[in-house]
Amino acid sequence: MLLRHVLLITVFALTLSPAAHSDQRDDLNTLAKEKFSSWLSNPLVAKEIIAQNVRTSGLSDDAVIKLDKQWRAETDASSKPMIDATLANALSEYLRDVKESSEGLFTEIFVMDAKGLNVGQSDVTSDYWQGDEAKWQKTFSMGAGAIHVGDIEMDESTQQFQAQVSQSIVDASGKVIGAVTVGVNVDEL
Repeated sequence: MLLRHVLLITVFALTLSPAAHSDQRDDLNTLAKEKFSSWLSNPLVAKEIIAQNVRTSGLSDDAVIKLDKQWRAETDASSKPMIDATLANALSEYLRDVKESSEGLFTEIFVMDAKGLNVGQSDVTSDYWQGDEAKWQKTFSMGAGAIHVGDIEMDESTQQFQAQVSQSIVDASGKVIGAVTVGVNVDEL
């Protein structure tokens, strides 16, 4: 029994070592570059982002914050009209299919517009506005091809090591129109 605990602690320590994290970060960058584009190139993705960009382009910062507060309140409420509408849209349905077909590699997927507001998502996010976070700021704001790999962390609910990998999304002309964040189970890499 003691040997088993020592082995588990050793494996855990190796997983957390800087070298292991560096290798995993490289793998996550490669995953984004080589795999995300196949499903992000579906015309539905750009179509839905562009449509939402038109709807949200005139929103003030105060209006964005108000929407985010409404979303956060709905996460604990019995009535969730804003969340339900987002989860029912065609992009969210598509992202759920992508997540399911990843066979456990992806833990969540959400697409954001030009303001950092969710357009579609595989699962409910804790907030609606991602524009104040690195996942949007270090992708959308950085231009085409930008990738941001968040910290690799133990997810308490799943007991798995995960990282959020984000990437800018472009339209047919190459203009950045939004961003995507994918929760990746690093144990499945």
